[in-house]
Amino acid sequence: MHISPDEIIYWQWEFVSINATLIFTWLVMLLLGIGSWLVTRHLSTDPKLSRWQNFLEILVINLQEQIQETSGQTPDRYLPFVGTLFIFIAAANLLVIVPLYEPPTGSLSTTAALAISVFFAVPFFGIRQQGIGKYLHHYLEPSPVLLPFTIVSELSRTLALTVRLFGNVMSGGLIGAILLSLAPLLFPIVMQAMGLLTGIIQAYVFAILTVVYISAASHES
Repeated sequence: MHISPDEIIYWQWEFVSINATLIFTWLVMLLLGIGSWLVTRHLSTDPKLSRWQNFLEILVINLQEQIQETSGQTPDRYLPFVGTLFIFIAAANLLVIVPLYEPPTGSLSTTAALAISVFFAVPFFGIRQQGIGKYLHHYLEPSPVLLPFTIVSELSRTLALTVRLFGNVMSGGLIGAILLSLAPLLFPIVMQAMGLLTGIIQAYVFAILTVVYISAASHES
């Protein structure tokens, strides 16, 4: 039983290694890249659309609505970043139905990379919306004395994003493996269904928290 896909090594030479996390991360990105090209190469404005274009439009519209409701701001400026995070995490989690697949989101290195991208996106969107002077000033509010606590808060929520996603994916895999070992004929379908649902929920939570952090930094008081 593997706690993390980092432990599955396919090739190693001295300190350089290729593990399951690296392989399946690139596999997910490749599948998403090819899938995006296939879906968007024949986009149409006709009333009768392909099922994939319908799915894509429903996904984009729902993401826009969630961003609008959560941030209270125009969703278009956040949609590319937040949508990419959601689709990548959801795809990485949903592919668990494929035999021998190991979700890269079960690796602490992957979830840390995603959380760090959010950490840098927050000031990026904040500065773009308010300007660097006004954005940096919010670190001194309501009092400059609280500056260390504000910085700690920024770092702690990045850590929380990292651990939350990693912990849920890892624990889900471990629980599933234990139940399958106890009753291999009873639990596979149930656990797969629960795993798919949990994967979508985790992607949604990560995306919504990202919107909350970015919109708070971009809000003009």
